[in-house]
Amino acid sequence: MSGDLAESESRKLLQRLRDTLAAPGASQDRLDNITHHIADSIGTEVCSIYLFRDPQTLELCATEGLRPESVHHTRLRLGEGLVGRVARMGQPINTANAPAEPGFRFMPETGEEVYPSFLGVPIQRVGEKLGVLVVQSRQSRQFTEDECYGLEVVAMVLAEMAELGAFAGGNDGGPATHRFPAVFRGTSGQEGSAEGHVWLHEPRVVVTNPVGDDPQRERARLNEGVAMLRSRLDALMADLSLGAGDHADVLETFRMFANSRSWLRRMEEDIDLGLSAEAAVEKEQGQARARLERAADPYLRERLHDLDDLSNRLLRILTGQGRDTGAEMPENPILVARNIGPAELLDYGRKLRGVVLAEGSVGSHAAIVARSLAIPLVVNAGRIASEALNGDPIFVDGDTGIVHLRPEESVAAAFRDKIAMQAEAQKRYADLRGLPAVATCGTRVELFMNAGLMADLPSLEGSGAEGVGLFRTELQFLTRTRVPKRGDLARLYRKVMDNAKGKPVVFRTLDIGSDKVLPYMKPQDEPNPAMGWRAIRLGLDKRGVLRMQLQALLRAGAGRPLSIMFPFVAEPSEFARARAILDEQIERERMHGHELPTEIRVGAMLETPSIAFAPRSFFQSCDFLSIGGNDLKQFFFAADRENEAVRRRYDTLSPSFLFLLKQIVDRSNEAGVPLSFCGEDAGRPIEAATLAALGLRRLSMRPASIGPVKHLFRRIDLSELSKLVAAGVEDGAASLRPEITDWLARNG
Repeated sequence: MSGDLAESESRKLLQRLRDTLAAPGASQDRLDNITHHIADSIGTEVCSIYLFRDPQTLELCATEGLRPESVHHTRLRLGEGLVGRVARMGQPINTANAPAEPGFRFMPETGEEVYPSFLGVPIQRVGEKLGVLVVQSRQSRQFTEDECYGLEVVAMVLAEMAELGAFAGGNDGGPATHRFPAVFRGTSGQEGSAEGHVWLHEPRVVVTNPVGDDPQRERARLNEGVAMLRSRLDALMADLSLGAGDHADVLETFRMFANSRSWLRRMEEDIDLGLSAEAAVEKEQGQARARLERAADPYLRERLHDLDDLSNRLLRILTGQGRDTGAEMPENPILVARNIGPAELLDYGRKLRGVVLAEGSVGSHAAIVARSLAIPLVVNAGRIASEALNGDPIFVDGDTGIVHLRPEESVAAAFRDKIAMQAEAQKRYADLRGLPAVATCGTRVELFMNAGLMADLPSLEGSGAEGVGLFRTELQFLTRTRVPKRGDLARLYRKVMDNAKGKPVVFRTLDIGSDKVLPYMKPQDEPNPAMGWRAIRLGLDKRGVLRMQLQALLRAGAGRPLSIMFPFVAEPSEFARARAILDEQIERERMHGHELPTEIRVGAMLETPSIAFAPRSFFQSCDFLSIGGNDLKQFFFAADRENEAVRRRYDTLSPSFLFLLKQIVDRSNEAGVPLSFCGEDAGRPIEAATLAALGLRRLSMRPASIGPVKHLFRRIDLSELSKLVAAGVEDGAASLRPEITDWLARNG
């Protein structure tokens, strides 16, 4: 398909496909006609359409040339055979000898053995894999580059045709139908349950007519749209020079993409083959996205968001579909998005009942903000951003990572029962707000809350927490595009202490790196960032930022007690160097005549097994220690907490991990240093009771967990549970969970 004739034939084919799908009749007849038209136009004996039945299974849904009885019977797993490889990689496979290709699978029921030539291209929208379009020929030949390109254009049009959705039956992975109940299984990013209605962060631009009848007109529309896009970006950059914002680096990247001649040239070539201007934009967006997703460089992969944003801006210009669709935010909104930045999520504030992201991770910036807002979060929820529509009923189960979209009434009723039970329990916990967490044996455990935003502080009184055991200071850095000013931080930290109304607050210095990357920091290409340049390591190398933050904390704490904690200390020398920098800043503030805190307590976060075996002198040098349970467990078990395949495999109540914790407790007691435990496990009643039984007397958790934990503590004898735990650790069972759960059921 080359030259003017090829372009003319391509446009004719696309117009026939459009007319076929618009004609009345049975769905299968339309798909059969599509394969006939494609085979006839390209000049091949075979054309077949394979669509996803579920996320892992492709089904032959229509064919011209293969045996008709194989339709809806031939199925392949993702990655199986040449068709499965095309689907998995999102790239074409073009071969003159299919049986000789690696991974070839012979399917005798199709009769394809007489067609050695094979060209398969993915049918995909932006970020959505829908199926595979295949042509085959008796003549042993490789298809030309122009033929391959032309088939990709055809696949782009098919991807925009909602007709394909009639044959993809799986709610978890098939094309969107926007009518039927759907279940999405993601990953829990923040616990809790919520019922509400979908509010799309950025409604997808819908390409209503993927075929262009007049290529000259479509080229003109595209060039006008690109010119308008460039003009708007230039205007935004000019505003920034006058101090209207601080997103210059991001906009500069956008402008670089928008001025790319190759980007514009490829879209013009798509139009010449028969696509409309907006379909050409979306085709190039999808192909560029597929290339970036395969990139080894994490920085390049992070540019996906920039590319999507730029393409969506151009699509909105061409279609007239703005971000503001005119829809009003529904009652009890649950945000649904492909992904979202922390600043954007904070803009919504506490209006949201929950958040569901198609991408993201449990340690992402959005997850950190969702925890601070105490709203359920599910990440990695697949195609939900394309399946959901504004106002759709939705149920989010942050405990299991399951999302029900447009649920059937029986599912909705069961989910409402669960929410009602949780609400009733919270009412009971409210009665305990002013009471201490004292076990029946008289043992008292202090329950503190974690925070990271000013918006968290009202929970201090409402939850009954005795203070803030961990204030994460990184959120103020993550939500900006440049380093915050010392004065701004000092004012914020002062407000935090004011709102705590005399209750203690422990400020953890900047904990970035690993899964928390600052937008204005040059990304590090690290094979294992969780064990790389992060937290105190970064602070000791970037001393200017650490000094500035310590100065802000000292000024905020003027005239009252101040507690500062350094994160991710892996050896005593790191703590000693960080404390020396703090001492320098204390002396500097004194020399400049600034009022100092009345008392400065300096602690370390114990998150690596190495520091558990540090010399006694290290323990004695700390004013307090806090076990960072999430990281300590991940490094103890060598199980990445971002990896779903292993993160739940290892149990906190494993005797080996409990033995390590008991050693830390004993060593802290011997050195006379106060010890606390901070992490998800502190807020889970069974785990919290076990931690207290080991001798931990201060736990820090999310505010919503304080009630359930206190409720349990006030009903059990911790001295008896301590004996059970000690005996279980000695016995060496795989996990003490069954034994402890049974004991709590009988005694609590």
